Amino acid sequence: MAILDRWTLDFVSNSEEQTVRLGVRLGELLRPYDVICLAGELGAGKTALARGIGRGWGSALRVTSPTYVLVNEYPRLPDGRILYHLDCYRLESEMDVATAGLDDIFNSGGAVMIEWPERIEALIPADRLWIALSDVSETRRKLHIKAVGDRSAALLEQFRKSAFGV
Repeated sequence: MAILDRWTLDFVSNSEEQTVRLGVRLGELLRPYDVICLAGELGAGKTALARGIGRGWGSALRVTSPTYVLVNEYPRLPDGRILYHLDCYRLESEMDVATAGLDDIFNSGGAVMIEWPERIEALIPADRLWIALSDVSETRRKLHIKAVGDRSAALLEQFRKSAFGV
């Protein structure tokens, strides 16, 4: 694990199960209005990490990739707050983005995680945690986390302590 600075963390997950567990740690720390961006090629582990985030958030629903529906909603059991899961892979035009209701989602009071965030980067709130996943081998994934904004920096610090004890 490399702690590059207050804003950046690099580490390698050695299995899909570990990626899910790390997602749980992150999901437990999420608060309303937090934005998590999950970037990486197909098969890089975005959905595995998202499954863990949803579990940590406290949703009883199993997180699946919303590739064909664009947005899935995962209510948290204790208070009903929503974790929105967007998949922007199929967004190709400004009209696609306009009909997605992003403003409503970002202002809903829920937390948001976005797969393929680079397709709508200009529309994402400035304060966000950007997680880039990449293949190291068939089972190992490199995660590069960059916090942009004060809340995301605090979230990254909490995650670092929760997941790695540092």
